[in-house]
Amino acid sequence: MAVLIPIFVAAAAAAALAAAFISEFGFGLQPCVLCIWQRWPYAAAILLGVAAIVLRRHAAARTAFTVLAIGAVLVSGGIGAFHVGVEQGWWEGTSGCGSVSSTNDLATLRAQIMNAPIVRCDEVAFSLFGISMAGWNALFALGVAVVAGRAMMMPARHRRGD
Repeated sequence: MAVLIPIFVAAAAAAALAAAFISEFGFGLQPCVLCIWQRWPYAAAILLGVAAIVLRRHAAARTAFTVLAIGAVLVSGGIGAFHVGVEQGWWEGTSGCGSVSSTNDLATLRAQIMNAPIVRCDEVAFSLFGISMAGWNALFALGVAVVAGRAMMMPARHRRGD
């Protein structure tokens, strides 16, 4: 397996996280709970991809970490697909959708409620061509997984970097 595959997966995961942070901090789109959940698997995919790159001389470890990185990307896409279902009203979101805190202190809870925007998971904050950011994430993750998975299944003689 070429070392280019885990580089691709880690770079794609980093690009997805960058897009999420740019939309939040650059354009002021506040994320809901499910939006935040979609970010964590990308962070894991970056770490797993880097581990595969570091272990590039150990074929079994490199392959295992690459497969795990692709799986992490798919988990983010799965959460994105679930989020689309919540946005479309196909099913309910999690108990954290629209919630801002899990504190037991009334004063702390009140301060968090007053200072933090409440972002509901069932409302689309932004869409492009009728597809929400969660939908784009699901499509992006699926695309990354298909490209990386197909590359891993290619015979070694057709890949560069082996």
